[in-house]
Amino acid sequence: MKKKVSIVLISIIIVISFFFISYIIGNEGFKNLKSLLNKDQKQLIKKYIFPYKFISQQEQKLTKTKTQLNKWIFELETKEKGADIKIIESYVKLSNNKILKKYKLISGFYAGINNKYPGSGYIDFYEDNIFILSSRGVLAFRKNLTDDKENFKQIQNNINNFIGLKQFSKYKWFSLKDLFIHENKIYISYTEEIKENCWNTSIIYGDINYENIEFKKLFSSKECIHSNFSSGNNIDKEFNAHQSGGRIFEFDNNHILFSVGEYRSRFLAQKKDNINGKIIKININTSDYEIISMGHRNPQGLYYDKENSFIIEAEHGPKGGDEINLIEIDMINGNEILNYGWPIVSAGEHYRGSKEKYEKYPLYKSHSEHGFIEPLISFVPSIAISEIVKVGQNRYVVSSMKDKSLYFFEINEQKQIINLKRVEVFERVRDLRINDNQLYLFMEDTASIGVINLN
Repeated sequence: MKKKVSIVLISIIIVISFFFISYIIGNEGFKNLKSLLNKDQKQLIKKYIFPYKFISQQEQKLTKTKTQLNKWIFELETKEKGADIKIIESYVKLSNNKILKKYKLISGFYAGINNKYPGSGYIDFYEDNIFILSSRGVLAFRKNLTDDKENFKQIQNNINNFIGLKQFSKYKWFSLKDLFIHENKIYISYTEEIKENCWNTSIIYGDINYENIEFKKLFSSKECIHSNFSSGNNIDKEFNAHQSGGRIFEFDNNHILFSVGEYRSRFLAQKKDNINGKIIKININTSDYEIISMGHRNPQGLYYDKENSFIIEAEHGPKGGDEINLIEIDMINGNEILNYGWPIVSAGEHYRGSKEKYEKYPLYKSHSEHGFIEPLISFVPSIAISEIVKVGQNRYVVSSMKDKSLYFFEINEQKQIINLKRVEVFERVRDLRINDNQLYLFMEDTASIGVINLN
C-alpha cells in the first residue's frame, strides 16, 4: 500500500514539475538559471523534454509572422480582386471650432508605414474626383465624399512591377511615398530596391485612366544606400528608409520638384554629386534633373508658391529640430547650390549620439554662423512634420504625425513665420491636399480621409 502511495506521489510531483517548468520556459524570472545553458542546450530541452511548450511557442511565433505578413498580402489581395474601398463617416469638433469630417476606409488599407495597422495613404484630385493611394499600391477614386453610400472604385495598375511583396515583406518602411497628379499624368514615388538590399527613392508615372494605368519609370538614381552594413557604401553603418523623402510637386509644365532623403547616410546630404538629402527639379520629358537645394535630412513637405516665387520645404530633424525652410527661386544659381546645413547644423541632437558621431556631424545650433541658410522655424521637440500646403493669401498649413496636429501660419514680407497656431486633430497626418477651399487629410491611425471646411 505504502509503495503504491509513494508511486502516486512521485508521479504527481513529476507531472506538477513538468507543467511548472514547462510554464516558466521563456519566463523572464528565470534568466539566471537559463544563463547557465547555451542556445543549443535550451533548444534541446524545449524540444525533447518539454515538447508541448516548444510546439506552442513555435506555433505562436509562426502565427505572429503570418499575421504581420498577411497585412501586406491582404492589401495586395484587395488590389488583385479590384474590390471597392468602403467608407464610414464620422465627425470630430476641433479646438478652432471647425468640424473635422472623417471618412474611414474600412477595406483595402491594411498595412502602414509607421503603424503596422491600419494602412497609410495619399490623396490628390483630378476632374473633381478624389484619388487615394495606399502605401502598398491600392489606387482608387470616387466623385466626392458627400454620399457615404458611394464606394471608392479601384483602378487596376502595374505598380507591383516596381515594388511588391518582396520589398514590402522586408520591412514596413519600404513603401510608396507620394501621389501627385498634374495635367493628365499621375506620378508616384517609392523606395526602389535598385539592387539587392540597396535602396533609393524613385518615380513612376502614367496617363490618367479610370480603368487601368500602366506606369513607366520616370526617374531613378544609379546610386543606392545599402541596408546591409557589411557591403556597399554605407560608411556610417546606419540605415533608415523612413528618411527617404519622396514628395512631388509641380514646378512648371515641363518640370516637377522632388525631395529625396538621405536614408541616415548623413554625409550624402553634403555631396554635390549625389541626389540624397536634396530637392531636385526633374524634366518630365527627358528625366534630366538639377539640384535645387542640399543639406536636407528627410524632406516630407514640399510646396511651390508661384505667386511669391519661393518653395516651402518641411523636413524631419533628428531628435528635435524639425524644420520649415524657404527656398527663394531668385537665389537659385546653378553654380552654387543653396545649402541648408544638414548634418553640420541642426536644432536637434543625434539619436544615440556618440563622441565620434558629434566629431563627424557636430550639429551646431546656428546655421548662418557656419555659412548655411537658417530655417524659418525649428520645432524642438520634434512634431514629426509632414506635408505643407497653401490655404490662403500668404497663409499655409503644415501637418504632423507624432504631434497629431495641424499648424496654421503666415509668412510676412520679411520672410518670417507669424501667427503660428496649433490645431490638434488626434491622429497622425501623412498627407494634405487643398481642394475647393476644403483641407483634405490622410489620417493614418484609422486610415481615414479627413475634411475641414476652411470657409
